[in-house]
Amino acid sequence: MNKTIDEFIWIGSKENFVDKINIHTTDNIFLGRFGGNSAAGQYKNEDGCLVWTNKKWDYEFAVILDAHNSADSATLILKQLSKRKQEIQDLLALPYKQTYTQLENTILNIFQEKQFLSDCRKVQGESSCLIVVRKNKYVWWFSIGDCLACIFHSELALLGQYQMNQRQFYEWIGQVNTFEQPVPCYSSGIRELRKGINRIFLTTDGLIECPNDPFSSPEKIYNVIKRLPINEGLMTLLNSIKENNVRDSTTILSWDVNITEDVTFPSDE
Repeated sequence: MNKTIDEFIWIGSKENFVDKINIHTTDNIFLGRFGGNSAAGQYKNEDGCLVWTNKKWDYEFAVILDAHNSADSATLILKQLSKRKQEIQDLLALPYKQTYTQLENTILNIFQEKQFLSDCRKVQGESSCLIVVRKNKYVWWFSIGDCLACIFHSELALLGQYQMNQRQFYEWIGQVNTFEQPVPCYSSGIRELRKGINRIFLTTDGLIECPNDPFSSPEKIYNVIKRLPINEGLMTLLNSIKENNVRDSTTILSWDVNITEDVTFPSDE
């Protein structure tokens, strides 16, 4: 089974892309990276990401991370997910109903593992973490902190719906760890994709909090990229924030999913 899995892992402390835009592809997933402008004071990148895709079992597993005060916490999260890789991928290979029934508890257990919590106390800084899984015509998300996930589809856009998760502040994993509390703090959910092309879009907050607010709402992002291939859309977004002299790094993961099955509509349509 592992031979059919495409994998990509990156951490900004190893390759920071300060003053540089980079577009990379892993299977059908596009990764856009810009480390921020040195002229604005940027000198490091504390973002990270992990991507697993498997055509045989029809899934994408994507993780995006935005750390601060060092990239150590993002590195630790990537190591923890990689350590439990087989367990996660075995779950993703199940029929989609079984996958989605067990996924949340599996991730909770991984992030509450005793040794992992101990390791978190020893790192410098903490990280937001957003995990998105697409299998069959459904998308599941698990969000700690303020990274943003969107589903862009023309039907949803007509209703003003773009955002998948609600960004939450004061949630992290790492030195300050909301999973150390008696009740861990996070948000999660499952969404049915619409028929036709759905564009899944994950980003760290450098894109959203850029000077002059070119992309301060998901609608602004959608209006720029809706008619563009993914790679051109990501390049357009990243060029814009570079020109607006953003300091913070931005990391984007995006891919298109074409749903051919019937989907839910109201009873009177």
